[in-house]
Formats: sequence, C-alpha cells, structure tokens
Amino acid sequence: MKTQTKVLMYITIVLLCGNCAARDAQPLQFRDLFNGKDLSGWVNVNTAQNTWIVKDKTLVCSGRPIGVMRTNRQYENFILQIEWKHLTAGGNSGVFVWSEGVPPKGKRLPKGVEIQILELDWAVQHNQTDAYVHGEVFGTGGLKTTPDNPRGSRSKSIEKRCKGKGQWNKYTIVCVDGVIKLSVNGKFVNGISKAAIKKGYICLESEGAEIHFRNIRIMELPPGITNAQNTAPVVADKK
Repeated sequence: MKTQTKVLMYITIVLLCGNCAARDAQPLQFRDLFNGKDLSGWVNVNTAQNTWIVKDKTLVCSGRPIGVMRTNRQYENFILQIEWKHLTAGGNSGVFVWSEGVPPKGKRLPKGVEIQILELDWAVQHNQTDAYVHGEVFGTGGLKTTPDNPRGSRSKSIEKRCKGKGQWNKYTIVCVDGVIKLSVNGKFVNGISKAAIKKGYICLESEGAEIHFRNIRIMELPPGITNAQNTAPVVADKK
C-alpha cells in the first residue's frame, strides 16, 4: 500500500470510525500525552526549570530561553492532537516530530520536522509577505523532506486557518511512514513527504514568547518498515 494511501486510510479511521478497529487488532485510541497536572512523560532538554509550568490544566511556556521539551520516548506512526494559543502578537513556537532528543552542539533546536506555530502578526513584524507561514512544515537541522506546497524547502499552508493572540487553535498532525499531514482548526491544509527520519521524539518549542498548550493527545498507529537509518538516535535519560 502506498504511503499516501495509508495516510488517507488513517485519517478516515479517525474522522469516521472514532476508536473502531479491525476484529483481530487492538483498538486504536487516543491517550493523553500531557496529563494536565504535571510534566510526567516529558523531559526538559535545554531550557530553564521554570520555562514550563502547569497551571489550570494548561501547559504554560514562558518562551525563555530558546530550547525544547521532549517526550520521554520515541514515536513512529501516530496522530497527534494539540491545542495552543499565543499570548503575544508575533509570538513564535513549534512542534517537532520525528526529532532527535538532543540539539546539535552549539544549537538550541533539534534536528527533526517542525510544524510551525506563529501568531499572525509575526509576518507583519518580520516584513514577510506570505501570511501563511503560521502553518509551515519543514525539516530542521538538515533533515530532508519533500514539501506538498513548496516555499523553498518548506511547505506552506494553502489556506489561512489560525486565530490570533489569546485564542485557542487546534492542530491535528498525522505522521505515517515519512508523510505528515497538518489540519489547522478542522481542515487539512499542509504536509510533507519523504522525510529522511520517520521515528523520533516529539518536542515542544520555547522561542521567545509565552505560549499555552492543552489537550495534547496521541493515537499510536501500526509501525512501518523503519530501520536504523530512518530512526533518530535514542537518548538514555538519567534516572
């Protein structure tokens, strides 16, 4: 089965079948990746102790210093749902998938695939004429991908779907066998394919401005044929 067909199949499962599953398989179901109480299951990679706090069932990121927090294990094929809102006009952040667990020496952000989270005024503040940069998908740290809607090496959203500061937005990110599809507030508008790495960590980014996250949920899907060359290095966390 072609990878693009697999992606469409899993999207159909989620949108039409909910938690249904094949007769002889384990049910596909979402589980919380953030429990709303503490940072269990997450690792602070290179930010301050108070960069990430939990308040009123919301994960609050101060934005300083620049860096990431990651999951404590890797994920391959999955559907990730996450809600976010910026508190500052022009705020910057992102979600990394299939990411390495540690940034390269001298860098603050890891190698992986970033799903951009920008507040709408960012384009104005940075003299950027393309208003759809808020939902870009692209490889970081030299990771190669093929964009669905090219803007150089990046893929841009084909429709403006994000709401501005102080308003909640929802991303649904479908990741299957090197293909990523991004839904912004209920419509698929962007994606990439042929990612050189297709198994790794999920990271949340701190990049200069306060941002809130909530309702972070994941549905793990059946694995593909993924070898060591397609997998990010495993990080041995300290006990």
